[in-house]
Amino acid sequence: MDPDHRLLLRNTKPLLQSRNAAGMFEPYLKSFYIRSTDPTQIKILKLEVLTNLANETNISTILREFQTYIRSMDKDFVAATIQAIGRCATNIGKVRDTCLNGLVQLLSNRDELVVAESVVVIKKLLQMQPAQHSEIIKHMAKLTDNIQVPMARASILWLIGEYCEHVPKIAPDVLRKMAKSFTNEEDIVKLQVINLAAKLYLTNSKQSKLLTQYVLNLAKYDQNYDIRDRARFIRQLIVPTEKSGALNKYAKKLFLAQKPAPILESSFKDRDHFQLGSLSHLLNAKAVGYQELPDWPDEAPDPSVRNVEVPEWTKCTSREKRKEKVEKPFYSDSEGESGPTESADSGEDPVARPSEEEEEDGVKKTKKKKASQGRKGRAETSSEEASASESSSSDSESGSEAEAKRRKAPPSSRAGPKEISLLDLDDFTPPPPQPIPSSSIVSTSLVTDLEGLTLTDTSLAPALLSPGLGAVRTYELLHRMAGEGLSVEYCFSRRPFPGDPHMVAVQIHISNNTDAEVKNLRVSEPKPLSGMRIQEFPEIEHLAPGDTASVVMGIDFCDSTQAANFQLCTHTRHFYVSIQPPVGELMAPVFMSENEFKKEQGKLTGMSEITEKLTLSEKCRSDHAIVQQVTLAANVGRVPCGAANEYRFAAKTMTSGSLVLITLERREGAAAQLTVNSEKMVIGTMLVKDIVQALAQ
Repeated sequence: MDPDHRLLLRNTKPLLQSRNAAGMFEPYLKSFYIRSTDPTQIKILKLEVLTNLANETNISTILREFQTYIRSMDKDFVAATIQAIGRCATNIGKVRDTCLNGLVQLLSNRDELVVAESVVVIKKLLQMQPAQHSEIIKHMAKLTDNIQVPMARASILWLIGEYCEHVPKIAPDVLRKMAKSFTNEEDIVKLQVINLAAKLYLTNSKQSKLLTQYVLNLAKYDQNYDIRDRARFIRQLIVPTEKSGALNKYAKKLFLAQKPAPILESSFKDRDHFQLGSLSHLLNAKAVGYQELPDWPDEAPDPSVRNVEVPEWTKCTSREKRKEKVEKPFYSDSEGESGPTESADSGEDPVARPSEEEEEDGVKKTKKKKASQGRKGRAETSSEEASASESSSSDSESGSEAEAKRRKAPPSSRAGPKEISLLDLDDFTPPPPQPIPSSSIVSTSLVTDLEGLTLTDTSLAPALLSPGLGAVRTYELLHRMAGEGLSVEYCFSRRPFPGDPHMVAVQIHISNNTDAEVKNLRVSEPKPLSGMRIQEFPEIEHLAPGDTASVVMGIDFCDSTQAANFQLCTHTRHFYVSIQPPVGELMAPVFMSENEFKKEQGKLTGMSEITEKLTLSEKCRSDHAIVQQVTLAANVGRVPCGAANEYRFAAKTMTSGSLVLITLERREGAAAQLTVNSEKMVIGTMLVKDIVQALAQ
């Protein structure tokens, strides 16, 4: 990377701290969107950039992007996203209510950490307009029975105590419940229970006097001296006695004083006075050995102070740098071997004699090049021998030469060890899923014709068909950057999983792009949701550098598109991954006659029938293209149909065996109507969306 470009990236964040400078980055907002392959630290930095770029014009786009981040498996990243939503609500007043409502919806999330972080942010937002949000405070009061995270429980108690006048009937009941569990609570929660008791004693003494005395007596004998001291102090302050001093009359003003709303600040604030890239800048605290940057001099120093001696081994002419870029391309080894010669890399005279320094550097570079070529492994050597024998012998090849060719075609990262830079991740664009042709040579149109020959009216039991003979999409499970050289892709093979017909067969392709052998590749600690089952693939004991392994694992998704989460482990690392199936892969094709189709369709009407009108794209006007797009979007089988303008497909869900019937009726021009009949209404709705997208794009 160019040094100037690298310097710009490192200084982007400080530039964004100025609202005036943030405008220059607004056209490139999408460049800071977060990818799943980004490390957590990079994700949090990008969140910081997006939050600083947010304004009234682009806030809706940024909030929609944040909404998708909350579903991430990275809990630290999810917590940072919720904090970013709170900062956006603080900075942009017109979206405060929208953000607050969105955070309230997160309170029903199944993940306790998401709920806890939402409670903490809501508490800070409610302090800005507490009178308008009494219903939210009531809703949060009901969460005390479910939320177990101490910080979240403490935040709820603080809110109820601070605004107890807005919830006069609920606050005493919350104190009653907390008094029961006081001895089992964390210290931070106990302190807030004491505060809640004191505030209720001052505002509603009739209902809470005995409860307050009970809580203070419990706190008097607590193991933590902070809690004991707080209880002793509050008892003397709020309960009038002969020994009470003058502070007793001011107790209400002390506890119920108006407090300024907190300012939600970034964790990166006030780091600009540390040197960029230093440990102190990362920790936001002065580390041992940190040297302050000197002040600007009053007089300009001698320009020679900027001269830095370059070590001999780093010296390289610009001409040789250009040659290295040509000789060592990023994408493949074959391009590097067929690169231009020395005389072609520049416009200089090829006959011109290089200097002595260039000759010495050229010798060093030749040695390095030979060493790197020697590390490329046996696959490349054997392929060169195979090509040499091809030119000198007949067209026939031996078995070993064919094997050597099959082992060639390494991934782009196999050309030797490469240093992985975090800055390079922003420049990476993941390739779109590429279709893998099926192993069978029979085309989809031929299958359609063969199925159309069976036009019997006899009652046939629905039978499962073989897998769809179309293209199968591949998905990325683990990128080579995140996997430190180990890349994993998966596809839904649409074949029955051996041993369990309810499981979806998932084919996993694992590639070792490193220089070292990977051992003990296995699935560890699968954490499926309720009812979901995962059948692990057999452990791969050894995977040599440059090799690829293909295994099959089975997953019972319970007719749901929720992701199956598990760990992919080697002998040294653990990678958290997840497989989320498209709705079309949750079913298997079924063969039935036209009469059976109509009979079953008549049973699935009303709420079980979903209809959608669409316009076919230009490439989906032929019969072959329509069938291909539908079977690519869903694992369905075609049903014979006597009408020329109708297409019918049938399938059964893998787990429950529920029928899914699809009818596509062509009308005038490019207009069409899609109908899906299924008792699984959620699956039907999602399937309609996927098929419409496949036919209309």
